[in-house]
Amino acid sequence: MSWVKALKVFATFLLTYSAFLIYSTPSAATLYMDLILGAVVSLIAAVLLADVLITKHPQKIFDPRRWAWLLAYAIHYFTTMELKAHLDVIKRVLHPKMPINPGIVRVPYYVESDHGIVAVANSVTNTPGTVVVDLDTESKRYYIHWINVLSTDEKVCFENITKGFERYARRAFG
Repeated sequence: MSWVKALKVFATFLLTYSAFLIYSTPSAATLYMDLILGAVVSLIAAVLLADVLITKHPQKIFDPRRWAWLLAYAIHYFTTMELKAHLDVIKRVLHPKMPINPGIVRVPYYVESDHGIVAVANSVTNTPGTVVVDLDTESKRYYIHWINVLSTDEKVCFENITKGFERYARRAFG
């Protein structure tokens, strides 16, 4: 096994085992067995999925700046972007005239990595009022259903829909 493959496996193991530790709540009676079983399953998953999950530069996953940007992305997403989007949709739904102007718009993206593209697409889809319905990798465009189309101009759509996500995703994922 080359050092690159070993680094990919190690990084994938750390990610999967960390996820296991965060989401599992073992009882005191089974604590050690759960920790060992979680480590074994994480190691098996890491060996099988390392090349799929980490395609380039495995050393980048250990860069603390990327982790800081990922944390900033999560905080910005859950506090600012989600709150604004929820309030906007609530306002539209509760308004007597229901002021919506739905449509599908084409929005360019500038992130380079597959993980960054998916992170932005998922963030857009999980934000109320927008859903990514298609992705064109050749022209580097998302096709997004937007509850209130302000303009079909790509620059305007980028500014209003994806710019906030891209800023963080570019730094966290490349």
